[in-house]
Amino acid sequence: MDPYIGKLLDDRYEILNVLGTGGMAVVYRAYCHRLNRYVAVKILKGELAADQDLRRRFHDESQSVAMLSHPNIVAVYDVSEVDDREFIVMELIDGITLKQYINKRGGCLNWRESLHFISQILQALKHAHSRGIIHRDIKPQNVMVLRDGSVKVTDFGIARSTTSQATVTQDAIGSVHYISPEQAKGNHIDARSDLYSAGVVLYEMLTGRLPFEGDNPVSVAIQHINSIPVPPRELNPDIPVGMEQIALKAMASTPDRRYRSAEDMLNDLDAFRRNPDIDFGYLQPGVLAPDEDEPTMILRKPTRSSDPDATVREPLRRRAAVSAARFQQDEPEYEDEDDYDDYDEEDARERRKKRILIGTAAGAGVLLIAVFAILWFTVFSKMLTPKKSFIVPNYVGSTLEEAEKALSENSDLSAHFTIRAGEFKPDDTVEKGVIISQSPVGDSKAHADKTEIVVVVSSGPEEEKPQEFELEDYSNQDYRLALSKLQAQLIAVTVESQYSDTVKEGMVISTNPTPGTKLKAGDKVTITYSNGPEHKEVKMTSLLGLTEEDARNAIAAMKLTLKSVSSEYSDEYPAGKVCYQSVPQGITVQGGSDITIKISLGQKPADPKPPEPVKPEEPQTPPVAPAPKSTFLVTLPDDRTKESVVEIYVNGVLLAHQKVPTTESEFSVTYEGVINNYSVKVDGADYQDYDIINNR
Repeated sequence: MDPYIGKLLDDRYEILNVLGTGGMAVVYRAYCHRLNRYVAVKILKGELAADQDLRRRFHDESQSVAMLSHPNIVAVYDVSEVDDREFIVMELIDGITLKQYINKRGGCLNWRESLHFISQILQALKHAHSRGIIHRDIKPQNVMVLRDGSVKVTDFGIARSTTSQATVTQDAIGSVHYISPEQAKGNHIDARSDLYSAGVVLYEMLTGRLPFEGDNPVSVAIQHINSIPVPPRELNPDIPVGMEQIALKAMASTPDRRYRSAEDMLNDLDAFRRNPDIDFGYLQPGVLAPDEDEPTMILRKPTRSSDPDATVREPLRRRAAVSAARFQQDEPEYEDEDDYDDYDEEDARERRKKRILIGTAAGAGVLLIAVFAILWFTVFSKMLTPKKSFIVPNYVGSTLEEAEKALSENSDLSAHFTIRAGEFKPDDTVEKGVIISQSPVGDSKAHADKTEIVVVVSSGPEEEKPQEFELEDYSNQDYRLALSKLQAQLIAVTVESQYSDTVKEGMVISTNPTPGTKLKAGDKVTITYSNGPEHKEVKMTSLLGLTEEDARNAIAAMKLTLKSVSSEYSDEYPAGKVCYQSVPQGITVQGGSDITIKISLGQKPADPKPPEPVKPEEPQTPPVAPAPKSTFLVTLPDDRTKESVVEIYVNGVLLAHQKVPTTESEFSVTYEGVINNYSVKVDGADYQDYDIINNR
């Protein structure tokens, strides 16, 4: 079993399982307990950990790569060490490698998909090269394809030879098919080496095969140095000419004939995207630029081969023989033996000398004629023909779009000039998109029939690197205070809420990421605050007849709130028992609602019997007045969406408890007797919209 599975690195990263194994390291899936997220952890292999120089380079380059921030580059979060081995913590990608994607698509992609993927790879390389980082190991296995079709380049700064020797060893098997000629030779490399490898990746996507194959890594590396690949269109005629030219220019064996930068290659890809029928004029072999002459070659007679691809490869081998071209002189032809026997040996020698002299003179004459013809057409004709000159248009101060439009609308200018953005440069004084300078300069003279104007375009003021700060612990603080603080630091804040029995309503429960995390402007933070305890609907039970303590416990168990306790006389319930509850039994109320109870004082003591009044002489008995009658008329809102519960209390006694449906807007009840006090409640709350009608 792997010794790192289940291990906790730096008290933070829990290793879960192996994702893959490469030539230099093992990649694991891990969980970061500090930031609550899954990550990929790459640990240097044990046999390489003993190489101090490799460890130092691994660490230094990983620190540099950790500073890269681009959507097409896998993010590096951390670099550390475990068991004297370096490890890197990276973004965990949900996807497959470009190699796996190509295989799933049948081993070959159409040119549109190839354009889509290679453009993103070059955007990543452009960003890395601008920060002085060369990948050294671009290949489909190091490019991840995500579910949304975007790609991320991995293993920046890690792939390089473990020894100083230039010979390709077994360690290079995984990458030798994509290695640049200067890497194979062990020479100095620069950003153009990555462009060569990118060209091989593009070649493989377009054709479904690698440009060079062999029985061992050394033979493949030698082909990179000495051979020229089969043009993609010979393998797949559906490939547009412009796309073939881009791939072959990127794979030029001489760095000076490749693209100067990833941006230059992206410019050609962008031009091809706008016009798939474009022809850049790049020639083979080489690749030669349109204004370069192809060197003279001596083509030898092809030999028979058992190789099924010999019909394609043989012409290319002949092209590769340019560097070995040399003059060859044919041996003089002899007559047949029968004729030769008629002469003696001395005559034969004389005849041979004459033939040699005649052949030499004829060859010299032909050579002189050829030299004169070449000089006439290449030198003298140009000397005798006056050079035409054209005034270079000045586009400084215009936007790139305005310059391109002006050039295209002027047929005289577009016949002699093209324009290309060579560099986007930050400038605090020039607005973004405006041309800062151009080469050749405006209003100067250009003698070539077709001149490329290379412009430098402003990318606006240089952005300052955002300052980092640690996320504060906002636990049990008002979430609105935390929200305002983070927004003031230009943090994108998402607010969520949840019920909590322990955190007060409106207070922060947690943040994601956790407190102490390094943040900068533009980062995202989620604040979760409390809604207080969760209130559910409760069906009221009877409290009548319970002691005050038991009633309190019952109310707490139902998660209701005891608002007040009072006392009153009761003929029905003994003293000390609950004789009244504000919410009757069986009524459903929201959790947390207020409840009022009354405790019985027992029966009301009888009033002392008053002394009999002294009857006056001939008293006049007054008529007995009938008891008064009063009608309570309650008016309910017409826009109710549910039935209402109306309660009327008179002299402390419940007179009426009635559910009124939404179809009715009034409820009335009559009370006979003297009214000392009364109250009207609707759905448990005091209600004011009612009238009392005195009937008598």
